Amino acid sequence: MARLKITQTKSVIGTKQNHRDTLRTLGLKRVNDVAVREASDVVRGQVHTVRHLVTVEEVD
Repeated sequence: MARLKITQTKSVIGTKQNHRDTLRTLGLKRVNDVAVREASDVVRGQVHTVRHLVTVEEVD
């Protein structure tokens, strides 16, 4: 299964609470934090929710 490298690129200041909670669920706490997760439908949905705050790369 593919893996996703998720990097938080923007601050959560001024964002909705559910966006902050989603970033915490992904394992991101501050700008430039990186998390590597399996590319499941759940993770892709979470990334879609906060797509304006993160960048995503596929990792082999």
